[in-house]
Amino acid sequence: MAAPASTQPPTANAPVPAKDFTLLTPGQSVSDSWLQQAAKLSAAELLEKMQTSPAGLTWTVANERLDQYGHNVAVPHKLAPWPIVLWRAFCNPFNYILLFLGIISWWTADPDDPRLFGVPDDALLMFTMIAISTGLRFWQEYRSQVKAEVLRKMVRNFATVYRAENEGVERKADSMDPAASEILMQDIAPGDIVKLSAGDMIPAECRLLESRDLFVSQSALTGEAMPVEKDARQNATEGGEGALLQTPNLCFMGSSVVSGTAKAVILATGSSTQMGALAAKLVEQRPLTAFDIGVNKVSWLLIKFMLVMVPIVILLNGITKHTPHRWLDAFMFGVAVAVGLVPEMLPMIVNTNLARGAVAMAKEKVVVKRINAIQNFGAMDVLCTDKTGTLTQDRVALIKHLDVHGEERAEVLEKAYLNSLYQSGLKNLIDRAVIDHARLFPAMQDAASAFSRIDELPFDFTRRRMSVVIKPTSGDGPTLLVCKGAVDEMLDICTHVVEEGRVVPLSEETTACLRQLRDDNNNDGLRLVGVAYKEVTKAAGEYKIADECDLIFSGYIAFLDPPKETATVALRQLRLHGVKVKILTGDNGLVARKVCADVELEIEGVVSGEELKNWSPAEWKERIEHTTIFAKLTPTQKADVVRALKGNGHTVGFMGDGINDSLALREADVGISVDTGVDIAKEAADIILLEKSLLVLERGVLWGRITYGNIIKYIKMAASSNFGNVFSMLVASACLPFQPMLPVQILLQNLFYDISQVGIPWDRMDEDWLKIPRHWAPNSIARFMIWIGPISSVFDITTFLGMWYLFGVGLHPADPHNISMFQSAWFVEGLITQTLIVHMIRTEKIPFIQSRASTPVVLLTLAVIAAGCYLPFSPAAAAIKMVALPNAYWPLLFLTILGYGVLTQIGKHYYIKKFREWM
Repeated sequence: MAAPASTQPPTANAPVPAKDFTLLTPGQSVSDSWLQQAAKLSAAELLEKMQTSPAGLTWTVANERLDQYGHNVAVPHKLAPWPIVLWRAFCNPFNYILLFLGIISWWTADPDDPRLFGVPDDALLMFTMIAISTGLRFWQEYRSQVKAEVLRKMVRNFATVYRAENEGVERKADSMDPAASEILMQDIAPGDIVKLSAGDMIPAECRLLESRDLFVSQSALTGEAMPVEKDARQNATEGGEGALLQTPNLCFMGSSVVSGTAKAVILATGSSTQMGALAAKLVEQRPLTAFDIGVNKVSWLLIKFMLVMVPIVILLNGITKHTPHRWLDAFMFGVAVAVGLVPEMLPMIVNTNLARGAVAMAKEKVVVKRINAIQNFGAMDVLCTDKTGTLTQDRVALIKHLDVHGEERAEVLEKAYLNSLYQSGLKNLIDRAVIDHARLFPAMQDAASAFSRIDELPFDFTRRRMSVVIKPTSGDGPTLLVCKGAVDEMLDICTHVVEEGRVVPLSEETTACLRQLRDDNNNDGLRLVGVAYKEVTKAAGEYKIADECDLIFSGYIAFLDPPKETATVALRQLRLHGVKVKILTGDNGLVARKVCADVELEIEGVVSGEELKNWSPAEWKERIEHTTIFAKLTPTQKADVVRALKGNGHTVGFMGDGINDSLALREADVGISVDTGVDIAKEAADIILLEKSLLVLERGVLWGRITYGNIIKYIKMAASSNFGNVFSMLVASACLPFQPMLPVQILLQNLFYDISQVGIPWDRMDEDWLKIPRHWAPNSIARFMIWIGPISSVFDITTFLGMWYLFGVGLHPADPHNISMFQSAWFVEGLITQTLIVHMIRTEKIPFIQSRASTPVVLLTLAVIAAGCYLPFSPAAAAIKMVALPNAYWPLLFLTILGYGVLTQIGKHYYIKKFREWM
């Protein structure tokens, strides 16, 4: 095959003469006019221009084109280089202010001050703090990025492609079409011939060569909710806004097949597509989730608090202190206090928690596509799920093939087999079960070889049936339309029935008997599918859905999908953890009820899709809470149920793997699919299960709650601790004739405190706390901050009084040594209470006795406390104007810390009693 032409296609929208149409040059984006010309060419001309054939590219040429054009990815996903991550780690207010203070300190330093490498010690300390803070954030965030990329690669979408065979090339054949191969969607190349079926994502810009009742959802491109029909036999439309997307024989990346089948040639891939060009501009723009909104509200709460309190601190220090540079000193002090109020480690704590949660869930065979969905996973209190494959084994077996009297009849199996064998649409378990069962009977193989398919009416979720048109290969005998589908929908289009080998009119009495036969089998846990047929005379390509009428009902095929052995245990565990399970299924309500009974799922009510249509808004609000099974739902109704539950204040998860689940997956707070699901379902989901098991799901819920618990633990701890510190600063600023702590000391204390919190993502949560769903409640953070924060201020004030009266600071308040001793004492006491607060608030129980933090948190706490106590005695003490503390100080410190722990525990008790919450 010739190499791709080098001629550049035009970039304007002027018509392109057919003789100028050529394969895109690598890196060239498609233009509207180029696509319109591709739509106008005949199939033969287009294949020639695209340098391909109806059999597809050879594997060799396909690989060559992948090398030229790159992989079929709209926006190549690359890890941010480490210098970029390092720069982002540096860019935060804490570092800006430290840098500012360091430069000011260096600029105003006395020439006689001690220096290292020519830098004053206090300025060098601030620069060292910047390096430590940036290094910690960089290390955690870069590791989080790498782990997230590994998880992202675990979810893969496939496309069905026709490739001309090359000797020695291994391929995965499509079980429903031996001529086709399943390959990764990213390995599609321009010129490939692809097969499209219901549930497939359109892999790239393509032109239809063949199609059958093809309906495509373009909502991601146009915003239109309703699918549009595409037809290979129709040419391009002219003019009008959005006319290109409405071109009948063109399909575009970002859309998906709702129903029908098609064969298409790939025109352009990856970033050359329209979706690729759009995604490149919007790749960083994502809507805020409930998690993002919650974090933002907390951040703004602390910022508002800082904007109010810091000016007051500056004003009090400027008025009450009488130093030569009192207003400059007051400003620097206020800036340091402001830094202390900012939870600068919040991004690192959040990212590390989410990344750790995602990695832990991956070990449980749960892949998190959108990492912020972890919080919603833990907050989920209602799980809506389909029945097949979740409660059942997803291993359908054909058990019976019954006539109108419930007797085994070979003719019924034969018609079902012909329908399943010759259909080319949505690949489903029922068709595979029919084919596998029929192959046990040699006569069925003879029947299949006696016919060939000439047409097809694919399945859709409105008709709930599908038909094939077959004719005898010998030319003798009638052409048949063979249809199978849901029982009620089949009986609606049948006028006759086969009874003991004779075709007789379908009476009301016989119809009632058939429905009763259906119900009896449903009560035994069997799912029934109706089979019917009729003789037809139209030519190939002329059949429409309207031809599914006046059929002869042949009988039923009955399937068994037994419950999973683990389903009962899994549902019990979800119930114990506060998650209510509701079944949303397109199947019969009787079958769903039987399966639910087998797995001990308590059933409050059963409602069908038809009943839902008649519900008033008040009924939607009330009855939906007390209904367990929603049967025979359309895809839209599934989304409606999820939306209604969210409207009632629930955090709703939806688990599904089919095209009929995609709307509900998008509507849910957390969409959950499986790796074996159709592409559109995996694309819509936030979380992918590598194993379709409720046991896996329950473990994922717990990890979501642990992740949320550790994040909210840090936020509440930082908010309450900072509030207490500022309250203490206000008291000290108003009462003391000197600064209670130097700016560099405040910043150093803040850095030590932050280092002690690095281990929080590895902390454990109490089992009792994990039993119920937890939701973001920013308002409770303000309440918590005001209630718990001032407790530390009580003991800050007792420290002030002890230093003033017991150690004589009040006798010589202007003595620099006394001032340094006061500042050193408060530094140590404040650091210890700040560091211990995580142990106090991480549990409702008594810390260290009834509930102990994880080893990383304990070790970091001890390390920071030890470093803080040693600092006044260290060689660095002089640089930050600290002095050694007297021996008598340590008993006072011990009593202060003991009193702080007891009073905090009492405060916790009354807080929980009053507000009925903790975290």
